[in-house]
Amino acid sequence: MKILLDHGNPFLLAHGGFQIQIEQTKLALEAIGVDVDFMHWWDDSQRPDLIHFFGACPASYAQLAHAKGIKVIMSELRGGTGARSLGALAAQRLLTCAGRRLLPRLIVGKLAWDIYQRIDAAIALTTCEARIMREISECPPERLHVVPNGVEDIFFDTTPAPEVKWLVCTATVQSGKRVLELARAASEAQVPLWIIGKPYAEGDAYFRAFHDFARAHPQWVRYEGAIDDRQRLAEIYRGARGFVLVSTWESQSLSALEAAAARCPLLLADLPWARATFADRATYCPSTSDVAILARHLRAFWETDHRTSAPFVPLRWTQVAERLRAIYAGVLATAD
Repeated sequence: MKILLDHGNPFLLAHGGFQIQIEQTKLALEAIGVDVDFMHWWDDSQRPDLIHFFGACPASYAQLAHAKGIKVIMSELRGGTGARSLGALAAQRLLTCAGRRLLPRLIVGKLAWDIYQRIDAAIALTTCEARIMREISECPPERLHVVPNGVEDIFFDTTPAPEVKWLVCTATVQSGKRVLELARAASEAQVPLWIIGKPYAEGDAYFRAFHDFARAHPQWVRYEGAIDDRQRLAEIYRGARGFVLVSTWESQSLSALEAAAARCPLLLADLPWARATFADRATYCPSTSDVAILARHLRAFWETDHRTSAPFVPLRWTQVAERLRAIYAGVLATAD
């Protein structure tokens, strides 16, 4: 089988976890012998059996692919939806379900509200996102699969690393990750925090505010940008006091999985993705921008040794690839 991977946004415009997920998926599929490549939008000579689309696939995309006999699988991130209140989710479900039945088909197609009925399979990262796809988007249960993110082998290294007297947060420096609020909380709690990551753009106002705050409080906030050396990042996780992520929403944080693989204790915002992934193998704090609340939880997390707890062991990328290959084979074996 010939697989093409596609995505709607260029990586140069928006780096982050989705880019890593797509790139590592390709590498892992190649490692287990799957014939896989990226979609070349300019190349009409590519002849795939199946397209794995990462993101929200347009309805017209699936229709055109099917017209050429190509199956389509979609991996859409639904963490933002999953972070909404139960009332908001109920309202969204009512609106979209009614819209699919009452609005003209052309409008429904433009909104992609019927995409889960058009594609051949959908892949969710967590059980909570799978529930959203099933209940709100009405994805047929037989087409729905849960396949979590994987982690690179280097993060499973158990070689002792030099102690890092910091809590570590690896994230894109933008408002959705609450990095500035976390830095202010660390300063208030007098807990050393190392932020690792970069902004989407250096001129972003939120990044500038964070950068200025970090420079003004170097005793509590360390910021040197992103770390591209994966071995060094794994060593930092192994030696750190803990990993912290208090985002407004996530689908399934690759950084948190990498830290977990390195046996680094986790403090996470109490959101459905985190509970669905780590259950009782992490410590949770309220999902809030309130600096005082975050400070209290940071202080309590810092003062407790969590390394005696049983670690969470995520999948390796090759294990993810094996699951995907089985899904691909099942979809291709299904008659139209």
